[in-house]
Amino acid sequence: MSTTDQSNQTHFGFKNVDKSQKASMVAEVFHSVAAKYDVMNDLMSMGIHRLWKRFTIDCSGARAGHKVLDLAGGTGDLTARFSRIVGERGQVVLADINNAMLKVGRDKLRDKGIVSNVEYVQANAEALPFPDNHFDIITIAFGLRNVTDKDKALASMYRVLKPGGRLLVLEFSKPTNELVSKAYDSYSFNLLPKIGQLVANDADSYQYLAESIRMHPDQETLKGMMDAAGFEQTSYHNLTGGIVAMHRGYKF
Repeated sequence: MSTTDQSNQTHFGFKNVDKSQKASMVAEVFHSVAAKYDVMNDLMSMGIHRLWKRFTIDCSGARAGHKVLDLAGGTGDLTARFSRIVGERGQVVLADINNAMLKVGRDKLRDKGIVSNVEYVQANAEALPFPDNHFDIITIAFGLRNVTDKDKALASMYRVLKPGGRLLVLEFSKPTNELVSKAYDSYSFNLLPKIGQLVANDADSYQYLAESIRMHPDQETLKGMMDAAGFEQTSYHNLTGGIVAMHRGYKF
């Protein structure tokens, strides 16, 4: 393969695909899993994803009147919490590249009576359709690993974040313990696709999700990528033995 060919390639799970194809391939995955996404999250994590998200909210510094971007916000778990915190003077934008996920999120939040301070935007993280210096807080939970050009996405997030604002990236990462890592691999590749087949009638999408986690940058690499995008005072906190990490960075 030539250097030019390699530069046009990216990962879709363990496969190499053209960069131009990845977004549509990821879209197919999430169109497939959207209706069962919340149920599968609870099953896959045994409910622990709620604690991970609560920790992210606690680290956000959100308060009344803030503007928050919940990027790759999917079914709106973080948006629902932020909506209550920022209140009527604040605003939360639930943004997702996938229309099916956005629709599930919108329907869920409206059923909960969350209407007045939430906006829904279909958006690509690599080219966010918002003004410069617009948001006090940006969160992206379990979405960055699906982005084709993560450096471009981080730069786009930096652009739309206000000076003094913070970015929080909640994502699957690399377990810090070898035994935990082996057990996690066994679960991810043997059990997870079977659960996906039983509950969502879709083993392939959950095979991709397991593979995409393994191809995502580790904790230190992602921290370095945030530094390169311009974020300062970057740090990360390992959760559940590093199965998940919450990265934080500021724009000054």
